[in-house]
Amino acid sequence: MSNLSPDAPAPVIDVHAHILLPALQQLVAEADPQGFGAQQALEVRRNGPESMAASGKMIKERWPQLTDLDRRLADMDAQGVDVQLVSPSPSHFYYFAGEELSLQLARAANHAVREFVERAPERLNGLGLVPLQHPHLMVEALEHAVLECGLLGVEIGSFAATPGGDRSTVELGDPRLEPLWSRAAELGALVFLHPFGCSLDERLDRFYLANTVSQPAENAVALSHLVFSGVLDRHPELKVLAAHGGGYLPTTLGRSDHAWRVRPEAHGCAEPPSSYLQKLYFDSLVHSPAELAALVAAAGPGQVLLGSDYPFDMGSDQPVAEVNQAQLPSAAEAKVLAGNAAALGITPASTRTVSHPA
Repeated sequence: MSNLSPDAPAPVIDVHAHILLPALQQLVAEADPQGFGAQQALEVRRNGPESMAASGKMIKERWPQLTDLDRRLADMDAQGVDVQLVSPSPSHFYYFAGEELSLQLARAANHAVREFVERAPERLNGLGLVPLQHPHLMVEALEHAVLECGLLGVEIGSFAATPGGDRSTVELGDPRLEPLWSRAAELGALVFLHPFGCSLDERLDRFYLANTVSQPAENAVALSHLVFSGVLDRHPELKVLAAHGGGYLPTTLGRSDHAWRVRPEAHGCAEPPSSYLQKLYFDSLVHSPAELAALVAAAGPGQVLLGSDYPFDMGSDQPVAEVNQAQLPSAAEAKVLAGNAAALGITPASTRTVSHPA
């Protein structure tokens, strides 16, 4: 096990790692079989049969990493990672669920993550879930995750479709989310943006485009909603961490800045969009040393944190080594591997006070 004594170097912290919660899937499948079945059918349409088959095989092979604590800790040691911030697999978002079920699912996920990290509090921290499809319930779920379960924040998708007749879409700039952003900022809670699925649907149903194009595109769209809607102006203390290096957005903001200057409807934020990179956080999972160096240059060395997407095949089995390969200045590398996460309060859970529900 990695040495986390007071005299040891700053712990290396991986902020993007997942666990699978089989009991949560069973709960939703039994409570809403029609909605669950429709979600499964949507995933088949979005991914196509070839990718569905490959993903099913991958999950089966990596089941121990997704569920077994001892295997996870051994892998962390091999990677040189001292602490993981674990979040549920995004497949557990279940944004089709109705109000009552969605809160039940969020609470169950929050409890499950808490129980998992409590088994190795010196190595693990956790994030919970909130029902993005029901904005008026999100503060309640956030408070349950942070105040009752002692988690560091919550994980959300890039958008949600509201169940019901109108099937309206909830974007991250939606005014109905203002109470969530306000409360998250008050609590100092981290909001981890991790897309799951893409509204392009069948256009990405081959060549695994449902992941390779979908994820970075969804990150770019969701972050653009946050920026252009002025959310980051109204909530300057908000801590948003984007998976997959923020996708296509961070290094391609020249066009957004130009629109902000010349288009009145694109002037909802106070400053040029590129300036908000210094108010957002990004993981390091871009799979390219040159792209990681470009991300650090665009956002600043204080805004990028180590992320592996453990243990999925689209993640990194050697995330620390991949950061080393970017050949960042030593001070910047130290921030990415350890300092930035520590500054956000992502520390060994054993160093924090955790309150539990009565």
